[in-house]
Amino acid sequence: MIIREIRRSVPLIAAAIMIAIAAFNASDVSGYTLAFFVAIIAGAITTDDRRGYAAAVMNGLSDQMFGTVSVAIILASIAGSLVSKSGMIETLSGMLLNLNVSASTFTAMSFLLCCVLSMSTGTSVGTYIITTPVFFPIGVQLGTDPAVMIGAIASGGLFGDNLAPISDTTIASSSTQHADMAEVVRTRSRYSIPVAVICFFLFLVMGKGSNAITLENTATGLYPLLMLAVPFAVIVLCLKHFSLVTSLSAGIIIGIAIGLLSGVFVPSDLIRYPGNFSVEGIIIESIEGSASTVFMLIGAFMFLGILNATNTIERIAAGMSKTAFGRKSAELSIMIAIGIGGMLTGVCTVSMIALGPIVHAIGERFNIKNSRCANLMDCGGLSLTALAPWTVHAVLPASLAISAFPSLEIAPIDVVAHNFYPMLMAALILISIITGFGSTRNENT
Repeated sequence: MIIREIRRSVPLIAAAIMIAIAAFNASDVSGYTLAFFVAIIAGAITTDDRRGYAAAVMNGLSDQMFGTVSVAIILASIAGSLVSKSGMIETLSGMLLNLNVSASTFTAMSFLLCCVLSMSTGTSVGTYIITTPVFFPIGVQLGTDPAVMIGAIASGGLFGDNLAPISDTTIASSSTQHADMAEVVRTRSRYSIPVAVICFFLFLVMGKGSNAITLENTATGLYPLLMLAVPFAVIVLCLKHFSLVTSLSAGIIIGIAIGLLSGVFVPSDLIRYPGNFSVEGIIIESIEGSASTVFMLIGAFMFLGILNATNTIERIAAGMSKTAFGRKSAELSIMIAIGIGGMLTGVCTVSMIALGPIVHAIGERFNIKNSRCANLMDCGGLSLTALAPWTVHAVLPASLAISAFPSLEIAPIDVVAHNFYPMLMAALILISIITGFGSTRNENT
């Protein structure tokens, strides 16, 4: 029995060691890809049920979210490249420089705009994908530290993911706790809005810089500004509740049409066949450039399949029940358990759905209001998840930043170190647990 438990733990231990090595060495996305695949190989060698293990790995890849996020990343890479290669970034940043817009002001306003967009769409991933190709290179050109700039984008994306009523985490946290959505959003704003205000001023202060990095100038007059229609179209379609894949596809079509009609691109810029069994151009280069992030997702979702098959989430739930001795310890166990579940799966929504019934039972047991349980899950758990350098909230912004500015080195750990929203939110929730701020008796018991 003991040997079997050790074998079950091998993938988790291997992943933890390799992830720690990647984080310590400030690795890029590839370091985390390596961690997941090493974990999968280690588990395959040591398992006593190879057929079941293989099925668990494949079940992880059958998750619908894997396909959606992977395709969205590839399409986002194409859309982002159309924008960056058009010269729009250089033209727009030059105009901002002429208007004497400071790096600090632009960084803080980028955070604010990302907050508005994520609140409107309910998606942090979509916000990263839409805004990074535009905001990041402009901020760097104006002189903002690249890590601070991508931190502002990541923080703004998490604001709406945390608070928006159409966010998957808000829906998951409120529905699993049988809490009224309006009550959840109203009470959650007591935490989210003050944290966002503090973040705004932090980015205003830390966005100061003078070491601007110049991009290669490919601008041809003011025509590249027409490419602003690409992110605008994607945003509008997302707000109208079109899927992210559909919105990005439409943005690509619009970008190609505008680029060709305005003369910013010629057909050979997009696709060309030079012979020797090769293909070149913006589109194929963008697809190939997104490969490292997609490979990481393949490894992460296969690893998730293993965790599900070994009942790791259920073990976390059992641990929650054992550590909840009183109201404060119960609230702390909710925050930590959802955070650990999110870190292990890389997707906090999965953790909320899996552990939601246990959280509700603990809330009933210690007379914790349903909306507070939902807030502990979302504000606390999501924040801890976002601070793990192998999750989508660190890996995706880092990958998009490198795609937008290939000469820079941005590691997922750099995103975590400058993602102030989850840091401050986690601290505020801990203070709330200790002091009882925002806590009222459960009206449903």
